[in-house]
Amino acid sequence: MQKKILSCFTKVFVRVVVPLFAALLFSAAAPAQQAWPAKPVRIIVPAAPGGPTDLAVRVLAEKLSLSLGQTVLVDNRAGAGHMIGTEAMARSAADGYTFGAVTTPHVINPALQKKMPYDTLKDLEPVSWLTSLPLVLVVNAELPVKTVRDLVELARAKPGTLNMASAGTATGPHLAGELFKSSAGINIVHVPYKGGPQATTAMLSGEATLYFDTPSGTLPHIRSGKLRALAVTTLARSATLPDVPTMAESGFPGFEVNVWNGLIAPAGTPRDIVTRMQAEVVKALALPDVKQRFAAVGFETVGSTPAEFGAYVEKELAKWRKVVQDAGMSAN
Repeated sequence: MQKKILSCFTKVFVRVVVPLFAALLFSAAAPAQQAWPAKPVRIIVPAAPGGPTDLAVRVLAEKLSLSLGQTVLVDNRAGAGHMIGTEAMARSAADGYTFGAVTTPHVINPALQKKMPYDTLKDLEPVSWLTSLPLVLVVNAELPVKTVRDLVELARAKPGTLNMASAGTATGPHLAGELFKSSAGINIVHVPYKGGPQATTAMLSGEATLYFDTPSGTLPHIRSGKLRALAVTTLARSATLPDVPTMAESGFPGFEVNVWNGLIAPAGTPRDIVTRMQAEVVKALALPDVKQRFAAVGFETVGSTPAEFGAYVEKELAKWRKVVQDAGMSAN
């Protein structure tokens, strides 16, 4: 009789009590598993400390640390035209604890490199567009042109005699110039310098004819009257140079060169984490002090959905692939 009672008790225990106990354990553990972030979050910056992208991410990380309730660390991985840092991010665990900053070379490198260490679209998950910064097309103030159209007419009248400065081959200013050449159908000579300061010096001396540079690099010389700003390269006018027309307004519809920053994650990062991070990023970008700190270095805050940022990256990849092919450029 005791054996029957014990057997019956054992069956009830196994069928009812054990599953109930397991369910209780699962329900108790579930909130801990779902809580994100449960530890510090890392953002890999593929550039050295101190540059504009690094500055933008550090400002953002400061705000995200407060809103997420966990420290957001900045991990600088410079080198190979930003590819070292981006590869490190792409190879990280897709668990929501590693994100990466990307900027304009992110969409240019695939056109320049014969072999990439990662797939820009398949290995990476877009989170949000962060900031935007135009380039400004400048000429020496002594050049007899007042508008982009004047410059194009001069270049067509004297093919191969005007030259275009850049901070080096395959840099943003060079590619902006190549896009201008193909859009306008003009023949101007590219002259690469060792860096931005050297290109600016060439412009001030009259050695170079035109240059696409950031507003921060040229603004002092525009204000002094030594350089003349003809146009900015974003689709909307720049708050820094509100009186300077866009390239689109100057007769080149759709002409856009953006020095931008964005946030990405390893492919496969849980959708709910990407959504939460994107929402926190957009809230941070809307803060007045963040806008002010970005404006100090020329950045304008953007913010976007992951889908919007992903579509922008795809469009830029196609655009720069064509520019590079038309110019016969390669980094290899």
